[in-house]
Amino acid sequence: MTEVQVLAAAAISAPTPTLEATLLLVDDEPLILSALRRLFRPEGYRVLVAEGGALALEMIKDEHIDLVISDMRMPGMDGAQFLERLRSVQPDAVRILLTGYADITSTIAAINAGQIHRYIAKPWNDGDILLVVRDALQRRALEQQNRLLSELSIRQNEELRQLNQTLEERVRQRTAEIEQIHDMLNVAYGELKSNFTLSMRIFAGLMELRHKGFSGHSSRVSEWAQRVCATLKLDERQSHDIHVAALLHDIGKIGFSDGLLDKPISTMTAEELSQYRKHPLNAEAALMPLVQLHRVAKFIRSQHERLDGKGFPDGLEGQAIPFGARILAPIIDYENLLAGTLAERRFSPEDAVASIRRGAGSRYDPVAVDAFLLVQKSPLPDTVVDRSITALDLVAGMVLSRDLTSAQGTLLLAAGYVFDARVVKQIREYAQREGAKLTLSVHKDAPVDLPVKAIAGS
Repeated sequence: MTEVQVLAAAAISAPTPTLEATLLLVDDEPLILSALRRLFRPEGYRVLVAEGGALALEMIKDEHIDLVISDMRMPGMDGAQFLERLRSVQPDAVRILLTGYADITSTIAAINAGQIHRYIAKPWNDGDILLVVRDALQRRALEQQNRLLSELSIRQNEELRQLNQTLEERVRQRTAEIEQIHDMLNVAYGELKSNFTLSMRIFAGLMELRHKGFSGHSSRVSEWAQRVCATLKLDERQSHDIHVAALLHDIGKIGFSDGLLDKPISTMTAEELSQYRKHPLNAEAALMPLVQLHRVAKFIRSQHERLDGKGFPDGLEGQAIPFGARILAPIIDYENLLAGTLAERRFSPEDAVASIRRGAGSRYDPVAVDAFLLVQKSPLPDTVVDRSITALDLVAGMVLSRDLTSAQGTLLLAAGYVFDARVVKQIREYAQREGAKLTLSVHKDAPVDLPVKAIAGS
């Protein structure tokens, strides 16, 4: 056990002023000593007595004393002189002077010279003297413990000083390692998140392949949803879930026949309508095995619920409808009105907006409608082009400024993708193999040598 450990153990287990304390009573009158001894022994103290200062000094050579009570007036050596000499031999012993009223002046001088804890006037009160002794011993125990703790602190500070000589360098090295790991995790998380979103867009694109004239539908719903979330200042987690739900809101239709997919809802038979109304449930069942998509699945399940409770599949009403679903409902219907999947005719943007506005408060949440109509005033851009190039003009380091899709509408690469030499070669081979003249939209001053995020089918 080290010295510091020894001091720590001693500080923790420092004796309390209880039964083991040793008291020394000094007086030249045997009757007073006898009276004091009878008073203290029942309290559990170990009591020693001496008839005079000289005898007491001899006694303490072989004894450890916790507290001394000495009479002031004694022949040969008075109490003040005795206690002053005692302080040089056993400085930790608590010193109490027993004195008469007539000795008050000399008592004060003795207190100053001998650093006496306090004095007790004769005749004393038994209760008071017991309380004084108990208080004095408690104070002594606390002082001893404080001293041990101070010594412990000094030793520990010295050890810390020695450790600090090498600790700063070790901390610097460890901090650098942690920062490196943190940066790697951030990069990995960013790539994972990007790949996850790209996967959702690919799934949505596969659904749109079977739906004539529906290319880009889910991406547009997603873009509107992102704008609404930003307008409502939703948190990142909720905005992300709504964004993914927008991309996947039609995934439950993947089992529909081509005829049913292309048929406007207003012309469906009762049997077809019954099948159509199951698509939110199909979507939820498909997504529920993925824990991170549970909230997304609930939003998609409730996309056709109405504020007045007349929706499907659960007939939810008002605030019982998940907020994400209430955000999506007017956006999905707006895009479907434009595409002609709700009615036999395609609505103009003005007519679609009027229809959405009429549904506020009954079909749609007014908050969601107001936010959507606000962002709808700034139409989605048809393209985000810095520069249009062919596959032959593509070089590593260029950044795609809009989604790259095949002639059938399949998502090949997502906007923001940074091309490297391998992918440039694949794009050129694809264009040559398919006999297609691919036109790509790229940003100017594209960064180079950035990591590849993903490529469809790679």
